[in-house]
Amino acid sequence: MGSRGARRNGVNDLYRLPSKSLFVIGMFALLFIVGVVHASSLLSTVVEYDSNALLAASSTLNGAMQPQLPVLDKQAYDKKIWELANNGILFASSTEIMASTTVKKPLWPTRAAHPNGGALLPFNRVVAYYGNFYSTRMGILGEFDEATVLQRLRETVRVWEKADPVTPVVPAIEYIAITAQLSPVDGTYRARMPHEQIDKAIAMAEKVDGIVILDLQIGLSTLEKELPLLEKYWNMPNVHPALDPEFSMKTGKRPGTVIGSFDAKDINYAASYLANLVRENNLPPKFLIIHRFTQPMVTNAKQIKPLPEVQVVMVMDGWGSPVRKIGTYQAFIYPEPVQFTGFKIFYKNDLRPPSTRLITPAELLKLSPKPIFVQYQ
Repeated sequence: MGSRGARRNGVNDLYRLPSKSLFVIGMFALLFIVGVVHASSLLSTVVEYDSNALLAASSTLNGAMQPQLPVLDKQAYDKKIWELANNGILFASSTEIMASTTVKKPLWPTRAAHPNGGALLPFNRVVAYYGNFYSTRMGILGEFDEATVLQRLRETVRVWEKADPVTPVVPAIEYIAITAQLSPVDGTYRARMPHEQIDKAIAMAEKVDGIVILDLQIGLSTLEKELPLLEKYWNMPNVHPALDPEFSMKTGKRPGTVIGSFDAKDINYAASYLANLVRENNLPPKFLIIHRFTQPMVTNAKQIKPLPEVQVVMVMDGWGSPVRKIGTYQAFIYPEPVQFTGFKIFYKNDLRPPSTRLITPAELLKLSPKPIFVQYQ
């Protein structure tokens, strides 16, 4: 985005005008200023969040049309994250509790920067279908044809809308854009998907008025190398990233032989990189998904820094019975608050014996905090 340089509008010519012309110009200028002030006062009252209007209005900047994002209603945001925390304390008491120096503060909600206007979270819950089009074993996206996937996604969205009527649901296609490999592949044990496959995921999401999440399993590569290669997609307002520490192999071992990890430095790098793109392109905030099911998968979690341009969602990624999954959530997600939480459901692995059923939305909504992101594989 170009710099906002000052414009010189023929200042020298103004002094050559007769005094009568100056008077007329002055009157027009006064009327113009009054009009601008009046318009500004009207605009300042429009603070209601509207996810459908992110790109509806535009303003001119250096000759280019730029999206005009809505203003964040901070009070509505604070109330929503307090309700998501599900800590047993009414929002009406939140200000007094958080300001107190003697009362023990709840672990959730955690303190994080308010997002810029246009943020999807926490005003919406994102429900994602996950996988890769080349594989029937990596998730539902590759297991069924497109029509079946989208129909099931619509049905799942309706289930969540019924379970939590006060939180709108945004459907998502979470496509594995970089997959971990058992073979070396340039020595990095990762394979980058062709852009036409990513474009297919974007087209699918459009058919359900949804968004796209690109999942990265980087193997022995690095985020510094991989993120910029997908920059044209990060520049889209409806595309968000997901990082999979399980397949980030800092020890140099082959993916699948041990569980990998990301450090807070890696996650903060990704957030900073994305934040720059958000600012340069005047985009609504991105959210950054982090998958986790063990303690060592994310190191120094307390140092992760959500930004006004990038929200962070820590997702419980383990499989098993409902009791086992809730235990993992309470052991590895709850104790290290970052900003938001998510929960992953496996259509097949969660039914492996001794498990007999999938966890339900009603059970997830009883958790503290309530997941604002839910993924189905």
